[in-house]
Amino acid sequence: MKKISLMFLLMLCISTFMIISCNSDRSDESVISNESAVSAKGNTASKVAAFGKKPLSVMYVEVNNNDIREVGKYKLADGKQLFDVAIIFAANINYNTSTQKAYLHFNDQVTNVLSNKSTYIKPLQDKGIKVMLSILGNHQGAGFANFPNQAAAKAFAQELADAVNTYGLDGIDFDDEYANYGANGTPQPNQSSFVYLVTALRELLPDKIISFYNIGPSADNLSYNGVTVGSKVDFAWNPYYSTYSAPDIPGLDSAHKGAAAVNVNPATSTFTDTSTVTDYAQRTKDDGYGVFLYYDLGSANIASYFSNATNVLYGQNTVY
Repeated sequence: MKKISLMFLLMLCISTFMIISCNSDRSDESVISNESAVSAKGNTASKVAAFGKKPLSVMYVEVNNNDIREVGKYKLADGKQLFDVAIIFAANINYNTSTQKAYLHFNDQVTNVLSNKSTYIKPLQDKGIKVMLSILGNHQGAGFANFPNQAAAKAFAQELADAVNTYGLDGIDFDDEYANYGANGTPQPNQSSFVYLVTALRELLPDKIISFYNIGPSADNLSYNGVTVGSKVDFAWNPYYSTYSAPDIPGLDSAHKGAAAVNVNPATSTFTDTSTVTDYAQRTKDDGYGVFLYYDLGSANIASYFSNATNVLYGQNTVY
């Protein structure tokens, strides 16, 4: 009986050890998987670390009417560039009624900027400024939120990645306005589409910036099957100019969000006055948000206007 008992105990110990080992292996696999998910997004800080500034200053430029090189003319008093990111506004997501597929479209002005990258894009990048391309709906029914399946989302993501690589860009910005979902027989928005799109683009561009102008049906569909948009994009910001409101993006913390949205064009209805700019800058600093967003830079010297923000954010005037 003792021999049988000893043999039984020995077998029991071996079995227990094997079970523990198997469980340990599963745990390691889970950790590796999670680390891979994080590393696939890359180091966000390293993508925009040229000036060591917090928060980042981001500027959209309407290239139909304005020269994006104006972004590079503004500096802080210590000589650092004011703007960390310049965004070309905008390319379009269009719809081909023959193939029934979305495709990337550039109008003449965007084509001019991209085709002459050595004139418009590289000079900014040589100053350390990241240059991104914003993608906008174009009233044709195609949008980020209504790809019918994962393959369709991947195909459009490939077009975006090809544009980034062809023109030497630093990333893609998503702006889900003016899609006119349903036009040309296109489907209505669904829960999976935008998640599929940003997931595919992140896989194609692990070291580039992906940002989200938090608006439209895409803003209502930020997670699917356990995957969040915030785990794929680097930044998201408030799309409503002359307001202060941080977007609620699962997977993004305050350091990767912008609550302030500043329109610098006094000829527009959503122009942000100087006292409001100062207020937003102070609130951004107090609340710890990582982005301060501007829109619609023209050719006029408005360094004194920017100083209302930069004196608060960075303790320095802006010079031109």
